[in-house]
Amino acid sequence: MTNLVEVRNLKIEATTDAGRVVEIIKGVSLDIADGEIIALIGESGSGKTTVALSLMGHARPGCRITSGAINVNGKDMAALSEKERAKLRGTDIAYVPQSAAASFNPASTIMEQVIEVTRIHRLMPPEQARKRAVELFRALSLPDPDGIGARYPHQVSGGQLQRLSAAMALIGDPKLVIFDEPTTALDVTTQIDVLKAFKSVMRAGGIAGVYVSHDLAVVAQIADRIVVLKGGEVQETGTTAQILSAAQHPYTRELLAAFEPKRRQAQAEASTNQLLRIDNVTAGYGAAREDGLPLIRAVNSVSLVVEKGRNLGVIGESGCGKSTLARVIAGIHPAAAGDIVFDGKELQRAAGNRSQDQLREMQIVFQYADTALNPAKPVEDIIARPLAFYHRLDKQARSKRVDELLDMVRLPKALRYRHPSELSGGQKQRVNFARALAANPKLIICDEITSALDTVVASAVIELLKELQRELGLSYIFISHDLSVVEAICDEIMVMYNGERVEQITPDKVKAATHPYSKLLFSSVPKLDPTWLDGLVRDPELVSQYGHR
Repeated sequence: MTNLVEVRNLKIEATTDAGRVVEIIKGVSLDIADGEIIALIGESGSGKTTVALSLMGHARPGCRITSGAINVNGKDMAALSEKERAKLRGTDIAYVPQSAAASFNPASTIMEQVIEVTRIHRLMPPEQARKRAVELFRALSLPDPDGIGARYPHQVSGGQLQRLSAAMALIGDPKLVIFDEPTTALDVTTQIDVLKAFKSVMRAGGIAGVYVSHDLAVVAQIADRIVVLKGGEVQETGTTAQILSAAQHPYTRELLAAFEPKRRQAQAEASTNQLLRIDNVTAGYGAAREDGLPLIRAVNSVSLVVEKGRNLGVIGESGCGKSTLARVIAGIHPAAAGDIVFDGKELQRAAGNRSQDQLREMQIVFQYADTALNPAKPVEDIIARPLAFYHRLDKQARSKRVDELLDMVRLPKALRYRHPSELSGGQKQRVNFARALAANPKLIICDEITSALDTVVASAVIELLKELQRELGLSYIFISHDLSVVEAICDEIMVMYNGERVEQITPDKVKAATHPYSKLLFSSVPKLDPTWLDGLVRDPELVSQYGHR
């Protein structure tokens, strides 16, 4: 088997905003054979995407390839001119981005965008290109392959758009396709369909691939070999089976261990003290109807109970109403109907009508720390804000408490002077959490707080939450679409579908779920087993009724 790609001693430098030059890729070497799919895995900032993009001869703004050879199909991408590289992009080598939604032009039809590569490179006449596109739509298991090209990007689902992005990459018959975390933003039920489609098309065409991800279970389903990266260096390389069953490097073993966080110790006896109870809560968007309920119901007659010192997980696909429910409980999005009782007292539906103590005792930590933290303020000001607002502490007392809170979330005290842009994703989320703890709450609502973090960092955040709960007697509502995370920290799991609560079970009863949607959801979670996807058999009736193709 000959090598399609040979990378030798690749080095890439980046220039910081302060003008300092930092080597971010430090002598990486790797090979990819014809028709072989390799995965680049590692934590955020390990260099996965930077290495993958270098195969197209591309370096992101502020970065430059300083040395090394990047041979793709006999051509050194690093030595070619930009004009020569442009001729190879879309023909010899293609790219499938993480966010297909951000890559499509909303003003053009899908078909015009998919066949654009053939027009730019003059590969075939427009009519032939359209026929080829329909063949790819069919091969990628897209619904209505003959008609979907006439739609606009906003008229198809996220999973469909991701597969259409693959069709765009494949239409030029490339020899190598780079997949940059293409399923990260998808629900597990949609992710399975997309993975199956990618795998079958790549196999059928004998196309080589590079799959960038931090999700080992996804990688296990599609890759022949795995390259483990950390700090811009290769830590370990091996076949998928070797890496999963007999990893040699300590960092690889750490990645594997983080895939399934340790479960929280079950409570010896259930608390009988209700901290939160919501009854038949309905909320949504759009104009109110005659009955006072919103035109579009995002949350429909949902009831739940959270007991003191215990945790409730809320799980379901995107758009099922999880985050709206969190905002309703916090009073950010007032309910249209139903009751919310917190610590024995009925709450007003809107946060603005609640007492300061009620606001203090219930905090929410948002999914994206990037947008939740004020970029213009240093960390100490961000954490000190609730201390001044809720507790009226003076400057000296606030400063001391900020140090204590940073220590609580395992961050060095020196970080207090930094701005959010100077922190990693995991550090930002810990600051986000420290700010919630500053209020001294009884309940913290965690809205997808680990979804933007890589596996190792997410695992560390979960362990931190468990430790803080033991120390402070907190309760959590944990909203996620990641079942392993919810199982690791929650006493009860509530499944939502289409704005409604369809089932509530304990983590140890997941395999005995009774609702059809719960069964489909739990059976779609990838396993650390390379044969899992090929052997997966899902009930066609469940998929057609509850799956979003």
